[in-house]
Amino acid sequence: MKITVIFPLLLLVCSGCTDQNKQIAKQQPCPQDINAVLREMTATLTQQKFEMRLLQRENKEHAAKLEQQETELKKQETELKKQETEVDKLKQQLKVGQVAFSASLLDTGHGDVGPFPTYTTLTFKHVPTNIGKAYNPHTGIFTAPVRGAYHFEWYIGTHGGAQPSGAVLVKNSEHIFIAWEHQPSHYGSSANGVTLLLEVGDVVFLRLWVNTKVFDNSNHHTTFSGHLLFTM
Repeated sequence: MKITVIFPLLLLVCSGCTDQNKQIAKQQPCPQDINAVLREMTATLTQQKFEMRLLQRENKEHAAKLEQQETELKKQETELKKQETEVDKLKQQLKVGQVAFSASLLDTGHGDVGPFPTYTTLTFKHVPTNIGKAYNPHTGIFTAPVRGAYHFEWYIGTHGGAQPSGAVLVKNSEHIFIAWEHQPSHYGSSANGVTLLLEVGDVVFLRLWVNTKVFDNSNHHTTFSGHLLFTM
């Protein structure tokens, strides 16, 4: 009788243990499933790494292109500045290249200048034209603003008498050409001209020759003119 009762109990216990083992087995993942998840995660990670490298390479390419564009932009800015500087130089050369003046000895009145015992700079005070402002009517001196070839002309008038008339063109301190006239009576005139190569800052003016005289009035007989032919 006791054996009969115990056997069913053992069957019940074994059955309960079997059910619990089944539940535990259901709760724990299978090693095959874990491997599948790991493979999927590895593949995803590999794809992400590949995409990251691709983005890094694209970023480097973009950065290189941007740097190249910035370099090209700097070159263009430098070239533009050079062109602007060259344009300014050309404008300045054009501005200083416009040089011409004409002047007569007396601004008002009439009469003789001279004679003097020494060379005397003639100051031509009546200045109808002074393009470039290279001629100074207060000193009678023309100063070359640019290197180039300049042409000068001067005319002198005189009334007859004991003293002749003479005016010599001077470059810096060198006598170049002279206009000379000696008229014992009545009115006489003389003229001369010259083309000179001048450096920037060279000066040109007329000197009244020693013991000579020149005449001028409102008709402007005694004149001094010059202009730039071309730069060099």
